[in-house]
Amino acid sequence: MERFITDTQVFKYPLIIKMKKYLFILVALIAGSCVTAQPGQWHTKSKKAIKYVEQAMALTRELDPRTGQPKYEEALVYVDKALAKDPAFSDAYFLQAEFNLNLRRKHDAMKSYQTLIELPTFKTSTGYVYFDLAALELSEGYYEEALVHAKKYDTYKNRPEDMVSENLWMIKTCEFAIKAKKNPVPFKPENVGSGVNTADPEYFPTLTVDQKELLFTRRVTGTSSWQEDFFVSPDQDGYWATGRPMPRNINTSNNEGAPTFAPDGRTLIFVGCIDQRGSYGPGRRGFGSCDLFITQKIGKNWTDPINLPGKVNSKHWETQPSLSSDGRTLYFIRGLVRGKGGRNQRNGDIYVSKMNEDGSWAEAVPLPKNINTEYSESSVLIHPDGKTLYFSSNGHLGMGGYDLYMSTLQDDGSWSDPKNLGYPINTHDDENSLLVYADGKLAVFASDRPGGLGSLDLYQFEMPESIQPTKTIYMTGTVYDIVTEKKLGADFKLIDLETGKEVVRSTSDPIDGSFLVTLPINKNYGLFVKRDGYLPYSINFDLQVPENSEEPYHIDVPLTPVGKPSIENILANVLFDLDSDKLRKESFVELNNFAAFMKRNSDMKIELQGHTDAQGDDAHNLDLSKRRAKSVYEYLVKQGVDSKRMSHEGYGETKPSKFYKDGEEVVRTEEWINALPTDKEKRSAHQENRRTVYIVKP
Repeated sequence: MERFITDTQVFKYPLIIKMKKYLFILVALIAGSCVTAQPGQWHTKSKKAIKYVEQAMALTRELDPRTGQPKYEEALVYVDKALAKDPAFSDAYFLQAEFNLNLRRKHDAMKSYQTLIELPTFKTSTGYVYFDLAALELSEGYYEEALVHAKKYDTYKNRPEDMVSENLWMIKTCEFAIKAKKNPVPFKPENVGSGVNTADPEYFPTLTVDQKELLFTRRVTGTSSWQEDFFVSPDQDGYWATGRPMPRNINTSNNEGAPTFAPDGRTLIFVGCIDQRGSYGPGRRGFGSCDLFITQKIGKNWTDPINLPGKVNSKHWETQPSLSSDGRTLYFIRGLVRGKGGRNQRNGDIYVSKMNEDGSWAEAVPLPKNINTEYSESSVLIHPDGKTLYFSSNGHLGMGGYDLYMSTLQDDGSWSDPKNLGYPINTHDDENSLLVYADGKLAVFASDRPGGLGSLDLYQFEMPESIQPTKTIYMTGTVYDIVTEKKLGADFKLIDLETGKEVVRSTSDPIDGSFLVTLPINKNYGLFVKRDGYLPYSINFDLQVPENSEEPYHIDVPLTPVGKPSIENILANVLFDLDSDKLRKESFVELNNFAAFMKRNSDMKIELQGHTDAQGDDAHNLDLSKRRAKSVYEYLVKQGVDSKRMSHEGYGETKPSKFYKDGEEVVRTEEWINALPTDKEKRSAHQENRRTVYIVKP
């Protein structure tokens, strides 16, 4: 069964104690200590002290019927009696430290070790006690003290190889943490409120890009000890309203959680786990202990989840998915039990999968070794900018335990070396479950810091500028039939016109025709929309956004039924150099798509038209428009479109473009343009007149 927050795990030699919020190493089986001492080898002359520690050890071999755990509490009483008889009894301090650790009393264990090493009679040939003490101090954020004791352990010879590497890690961690604390980043977390947070633990948040709905995982009490479901909280005048559980066809009696929204909020990928009977829930099948499942929202209803199609799920456990803004790249955690002990006892790596053309997911591959370590990575998040990755790891240099990091996808496809988000965002405790808003200014994370409403609550904070991603905003729209105004489901994609790369591919809702995507700002985009039985639609736009603007960009998409003659259809992304008939490379995506459409609709005949604005010489404009229309015609012929189905003509400035405002047709004549109030509006109107279009012939 998957546990999205990790419970305490205890292992032996080296004794690994993973507290609720921290993994640290303690070596308790020390050569020559009381744990391995034989009768007559105790480091005391007091027979009564020896009798007490032997009674203490005997008690730890008995189980407390109330807790099912060894009787450490009672054993400590006898250890205290032993120390009362001989305050310099070193073996008793070892036992006292170990028993306190098993009772999760780290500060008491530290006191035992500190007292031990200060004894005038204390001697050690291995130095393990310094390692143990350093690990405890590091786990509580006492970096200066931990550094002293780790360096002391570093002076001992004949240390086991794994201990040498772990001690070096502690030294580097302490040095990093001391420096980080001297250079803190701005950080003022605020509880997101009682609409989301309860006495139960809440964690792994995700957000629709319009910031209208917050999804999160909650460990629900009153069901089973680890019943996890996820909940959705709507925005209500700037506050998160009371979270409601997802529908019963999604939340089951099994564990569900760690959801990720597609940018439009209509596709949800989440984790579902197997129960003790080997079931994933009603109607679900899987491959490993935990798999990824997918559901889609049609209208107001969510479909029954299915196992994610393709090759993502495996015999291992897959969890914590994060879907990119294009909806076609999925990051997630795949867990493997390494079995090496130490910080990599249970390992998670970040994997990525790409969507195939048929909608299934390709074989997942791990991210490179500068991201994935031999230890554990978790809580992966790909920001809506498509290139900034946030994740948690205990394998990179940090403050100790799991820290939050960021890495950026480079133009050559590589990932930058991870950057620690800094102190006090990261501390000696575990940090995970990071969510960063689309604008990059706000973030949400899970914490059990004092003052919350439960063991784990969600908090938000302003992201320091140095770790902000590229700002993105969301674009909304509605696809509809231009004749009947019926709302339509249609396929669409957005292209970065500068690079020619596809940024987003998605569909509009088949019931209400709506779509929502997120886009990085300050770029030129082309929007391409298609649906069987309709002419393709395209438009280009320059997404220049004022620095403090949060307003979404809106585009409505009117589709013209195939066979509807005489309506002007703009090839919006057909572009030319200034005063030239040479097609720019940005035009090829549009024209290739249109050529494919023409070949699918082999009976359709069109006229290609070139138009200019009214600036400049009339005869020159007419000639230029004719040459541009011919260039488009020749390109389409080269792409295999039958020349007999196309004609081309240029009209210069004689047919200015039209649009509708308040139900009335407006023509962008020269007089109308000159009456516009600003130069920017005039330039935009002239641009609308400079266009390449086609009309369907009867």
